[in-house]
Amino acid sequence: MPDMPPKLAEIVDEFASAPRDVVLEMLLEFSDAVPPLPPGLASHEGMEQVPECQTAFFLRAEVQPDKTVRTYFDCPPEAPTTRAFAGILAEGLADATPGEILAVPDDLYAQMGLGQAISPLRIRGGTAILGRLKRQVREQSE
Repeated sequence: MPDMPPKLAEIVDEFASAPRDVVLEMLLEFSDAVPPLPPGLASHEGMEQVPECQTAFFLRAEVQPDKTVRTYFDCPPEAPTTRAFAGILAEGLADATPGEILAVPDDLYAQMGLGQAISPLRIRGGTAILGRLKRQVREQSE
């Protein structure tokens, strides 16, 4: 099985080696990195809601003909930590293959050291986001 995408591995390493007080700043930067939804998804039709998140969070993964995965995320700006998960995944998984996405460890956020900076409830939401994304990729790849 392939390793996780190199860009995501780089992000994980940056977070894991950052001092705790810098981690929150880094999360805020990633919360601004969520690309806007294309007009066809603005109503969330065809997107999956992640009820484990404390705020409304929607996602969609599409395996493209060139065997890369395009991801779409939507979360209100008032939820910067949850948006940060989306920003991390959007940037870290850009142009990734289904195999690379499925190779992302389920404990990604623990590997990033986020357990010291944010609540377990938020970690659970982020883990649910990753799990649903991987499930969508797996279903489209079968």
